[in-house]
Amino acid sequence: MARAGLDKNIVIEKAAQLANELGFENISLKLLADRLKVQPPSLYNHIKGLDDLQNELMLYGWRHMEEKMIEAAVGVSGYAAWEAVCRAFYRYATCNPGVFSAMLWYNKYQGEEALKATERLFSVCFKIASSLNISEENCGHLIRTFRAFLEGFSLLVNHQAFGDPSSVEESFELSLKVLTAGMKTLEESQE
Repeated sequence: MARAGLDKNIVIEKAAQLANELGFENISLKLLADRLKVQPPSLYNHIKGLDDLQNELMLYGWRHMEEKMIEAAVGVSGYAAWEAVCRAFYRYATCNPGVFSAMLWYNKYQGEEALKATERLFSVCFKIASSLNISEENCGHLIRTFRAFLEGFSLLVNHQAFGDPSSVEESFELSLKVLTAGMKTLEESQE
């Protein structure tokens, strides 16, 4: 029997909570149905199956991260804006480890929906980098570099892979400063 008021958004929200609580790889349709107090077949009114649920979690995560990163860029500019969006990415990824695991499978070229999920996010990053008088080609390279750093660092934090007693937050800030300093070398002189 379908639960009154259950819709796709509620299903995805509950799946996101479960992913963060138990790990993305531990989500099953049976577990999700149990938590929603419905029979597993009722989920098929809202999702096509486990693969679809995982894809929806990936899109959900990127949409929410996009919101956080865009909010972080409001009211700041230049390198301060760049660092603010990087910190927003890191905070979202480490506060939502299960959803972040789903996000790691993102490829904007997999379809129109995936492209739309991050269109504004990458546009804002590109505009910030462009405003620093960095060439279009280098902006693209920088976005890839910072994405690799942010995803890799966040993944290591989420898996508690840093055994050194040094502060992980200090390591993140130092890494961000080093990368930002390197970014500054790509500025082109205005003639």
